[in-house]
Amino acid sequence: MLISVYVPLLITMVLAVFAPRAARRLAPRPAAWSLAAAALVASLGWLGSLALLAFAGLVQIPEVAEEGQWSVSAVRASDPVYLTVAGAAALALLASVAGLAVAATRQLRHLRWARRECRLLPGDTELAVLDMESPEAFALPGAPGRIVVSRGMLRCLSNGEREALLAHERAHLRGRHHLFQTLWRLSAAVNPLLRPLSHAGGFVLERWADEEAAARVGDRTVVARAVGRAALATSANRSRPALAATGGAVPQRVRALLAPPPPRRSLPFVAGAALLVVCCASLADAATDSEQMIETAQHAACAAAATSARSVPPHGLCCQHEQPDGPVQHR
Repeated sequence: MLISVYVPLLITMVLAVFAPRAARRLAPRPAAWSLAAAALVASLGWLGSLALLAFAGLVQIPEVAEEGQWSVSAVRASDPVYLTVAGAAALALLASVAGLAVAATRQLRHLRWARRECRLLPGDTELAVLDMESPEAFALPGAPGRIVVSRGMLRCLSNGEREALLAHERAHLRGRHHLFQTLWRLSAAVNPLLRPLSHAGGFVLERWADEEAAARVGDRTVVARAVGRAALATSANRSRPALAATGGAVPQRVRALLAPPPPRRSLPFVAGAALLVVCCASLADAATDSEQMIETAQHAACAAAATSARSVPPHGLCCQHEQPDGPVQHR
């Protein structure tokens, strides 16, 4: 456990540095799934490592050891985790759990708001056109989701660009991109080191929708123009950046659309999968070591108790020089 418990923490740092850079150079759809898997495993590994470190310090408290009937000296001999390290891990664990609870509550409120807005929008079709002069275009997740476009936005685009815009927003709903966003935001709340994955994930989702729109329209240049014009039209109004064609790094998205479709590369995915497997294996190994540590400490405590019991004369036994009660009979 001394080494394996720190491996998930190290892998989390590696993913936070290298995963966003790799994701921006890969095909967007598999990149989004890879970032989601990395965020999930890294978050669980982070929480698991902190919990095991905090547990290693908790079992060294004499009162806890007495309640659990194990030997503190045996624990310290088999798993020498300093109490300061265990205390810091416990504080970090509490902060992570609290951040997760706050972020989960916020995301639930956002999803409830989106569903309520879907019900209040005019019409009963997927597309809702608002009679507004300000350019607006975004997707609202719900059951089912809705695509919201203002008349001001429609006037900014040509017929082909309107089709590209609607195909982009439809790709957000069909791919359930809001679930990816939720996962990345929760992982960033658990561990602030994973915030780069959340930022990169937002860009990858927009690229995913761009590629879906390009495949639908059949012209990558039209989609690039639609993305650029929609972004310019809404540059003064960014009240709804989520799941919108104007989100992400627009110049990079336009350059990607004007270039050929990104190739599918397997090496980054193989390397990322190997890191995630190592993270899971290290966490499982550390948990097994913790279980064995407690069993060894309990056996040591039982052995010490048995040795102490053998060294004390049983109560009620008489010494050789003691005479039995009553008169002594002589023959």
